[in-house]
Amino acid sequence: MSNYFSAFAKHQYMNLVTYRKSGEGVKTPVWFAQDGERLVMLTDPAAGKLKRIRNNPRVTIGPSDGRGNPLGATVEARARILQGPDAQASEQLIAKKYGLMFKFIGGMNRLRGGKRERTIIEIAPPQNA
Repeated sequence: MSNYFSAFAKHQYMNLVTYRKSGEGVKTPVWFAQDGERLVMLTDPAAGKLKRIRNNPRVTIGPSDGRGNPLGATVEARARILQGPDAQASEQLIAKKYGLMFKFIGGMNRLRGGKRERTIIEIAPPQNA
Protein backbone atom coordinates (compact mmCIF):
# COMPACT_ATOMS: atom_id res chain seq x y z
CA MET A 1 0.00 0.00 0.00
CA SER A 2 1.40 3.41 -0.93
CA ASN A 3 1.43 6.31 1.47
CA TYR A 4 -1.77 8.39 1.31
CA PHE A 5 0.35 11.56 1.19
CA SER A 6 3.04 10.39 -1.25
CA ALA A 7 2.18 13.24 -3.68
CA PHE A 8 3.53 15.73 -1.10
CA ALA A 9 7.02 14.16 -0.81
CA LYS A 10 8.94 16.69 -2.89
CA HIS A 11 6.95 19.82 -2.08
CA GLN A 12 7.72 22.71 0.26
CA TYR A 13 4.16 24.03 0.63
CA MET A 14 0.66 22.70 0.73
CA ASN A 15 -2.69 24.41 0.47
CA LEU A 16 -4.65 23.73 3.61
CA VAL A 17 -8.38 24.24 3.17
CA THR A 18 -10.26 24.57 6.45
CA TYR A 19 -14.01 25.04 6.66
CA ARG A 20 -16.09 27.78 8.26
CA LYS A 21 -19.31 26.90 10.06
CA SER A 22 -21.13 27.96 6.88
CA GLY A 23 -19.25 25.24 4.96
CA GLU A 24 -17.18 27.77 2.99
CA GLY A 25 -13.57 26.65 2.49
CA VAL A 26 -10.65 28.92 3.36
CA LYS A 27 -7.36 28.14 1.58
CA THR A 28 -4.01 28.87 3.22
CA PRO A 29 -0.54 27.87 1.92
CA VAL A 30 1.51 26.40 4.79
CA TRP A 31 4.83 24.72 5.48
CA PHE A 32 4.65 21.07 6.47
CA ALA A 33 6.76 18.01 7.10
CA GLN A 34 5.94 14.40 6.43
CA ASP A 35 6.16 11.95 9.31
CA GLY A 36 5.35 8.47 8.07
CA GLU A 37 1.64 8.24 7.28
CA ARG A 38 0.89 11.80 8.41
CA LEU A 39 1.83 15.41 7.74
CA VAL A 40 2.55 17.97 10.45
CA MET A 41 2.41 21.75 10.31
CA LEU A 42 2.59 24.63 12.75
CA THR A 43 0.61 27.80 13.19
CA ASP A 44 0.11 30.71 15.53
CA PRO A 45 -2.29 29.89 18.40
CA ALA A 46 -4.51 32.82 17.36
CA ALA A 47 -4.75 31.83 13.67
CA GLY A 48 -8.18 31.56 12.09
CA LYS A 49 -7.35 28.16 10.60
CA LEU A 50 -6.86 26.80 14.11
CA LYS A 51 -10.29 28.03 15.20
CA ARG A 52 -11.85 26.42 12.12
CA ILE A 53 -10.02 23.11 12.79
CA ARG A 54 -11.32 23.09 16.37
CA ASN A 55 -14.86 23.45 14.99
CA ASN A 56 -14.43 20.97 12.14
CA PRO A 57 -11.39 18.65 11.76
CA ARG A 58 -12.17 17.93 8.09
CA VAL A 59 -9.61 19.55 5.78
CA THR A 60 -8.63 19.35 2.14
CA ILE A 61 -4.95 19.60 1.19
CA GLY A 62 -2.92 19.73 -1.98
CA PRO A 63 0.66 20.57 -2.94
CA SER A 64 1.17 24.23 -3.81
CA ASP A 65 3.75 26.95 -4.21
CA GLY A 66 4.30 29.58 -1.53
CA ARG A 67 1.53 31.77 -2.96
CA GLY A 68 -1.03 28.97 -2.87
CA ASN A 69 -0.99 28.13 -6.59
CA PRO A 70 -1.89 24.43 -6.86
CA LEU A 71 0.86 22.03 -7.96
CA GLY A 72 -1.13 18.80 -7.80
CA ALA A 73 -4.36 17.11 -6.87
CA THR A 74 -6.10 17.64 -3.54
CA VAL A 75 -7.06 14.98 -1.01
CA GLU A 76 -9.42 14.91 1.96
CA ALA A 77 -7.85 14.60 5.40
CA ARG A 78 -8.46 15.14 9.11
CA ALA A 79 -6.63 17.62 11.32
CA ARG A 80 -5.80 17.18 14.99
CA ILE A 81 -4.01 19.50 17.39
CA LEU A 82 -0.92 17.93 18.93
CA GLN A 83 0.45 18.63 22.41
CA GLY A 84 3.36 17.59 24.57
CA PRO A 85 6.14 15.34 23.25
CA ASP A 86 4.28 14.64 19.96
CA ALA A 87 4.12 18.38 19.26
CA GLN A 88 7.78 18.92 20.14
CA ALA A 89 8.96 16.09 17.90
CA SER A 90 6.79 17.35 15.04
CA GLU A 91 8.14 20.90 15.38
CA GLN A 92 11.66 19.48 15.17
CA LEU A 93 10.75 17.73 11.89
CA ILE A 94 9.52 21.03 10.44
CA ALA A 95 12.63 22.86 11.69
CA LYS A 96 14.86 20.21 10.10
CA LYS A 97 13.03 20.37 6.75
CA TYR A 98 13.16 24.17 6.46
CA GLY A 99 16.53 24.69 8.18
CA LEU A 100 17.87 28.23 8.08
CA MET A 101 14.63 29.66 6.70
CA PHE A 102 12.76 28.29 9.72
CA LYS A 103 15.26 29.91 12.08
CA PHE A 104 15.25 33.18 10.12
CA ILE A 105 11.46 33.54 10.18
CA GLY A 106 11.35 32.63 13.88
CA GLY A 107 13.97 35.29 14.58
CA MET A 108 12.09 37.89 12.57
CA ASN A 109 8.90 37.13 14.52
CA ARG A 110 10.73 37.59 17.83
CA LEU A 111 12.24 40.90 16.65
CA ARG A 112 8.75 42.16 15.86
CA GLY A 113 7.64 41.28 19.37
CA GLY A 114 6.00 38.00 18.43
CA LYS A 115 5.74 35.20 20.92
CA ARG A 116 7.47 31.86 20.51
CA GLU A 117 4.17 30.03 20.98
CA ARG A 118 3.19 27.71 18.17
CA THR A 119 0.47 25.16 17.77
CA ILE A 120 1.32 21.94 15.96
CA ILE A 121 -1.33 20.32 13.79
CA GLU A 122 -1.29 16.74 12.54
CA ILE A 123 -2.89 16.02 9.17
CA ALA A 124 -3.92 12.37 8.78
CA PRO A 125 -5.87 10.41 6.17
CA PRO A 126 -9.63 10.51 6.67
CA GLN A 127 -11.01 7.75 8.87
CA ASN A 128 -12.48 5.91 5.88
CA ALA A 129 -9.23 5.90 3.82
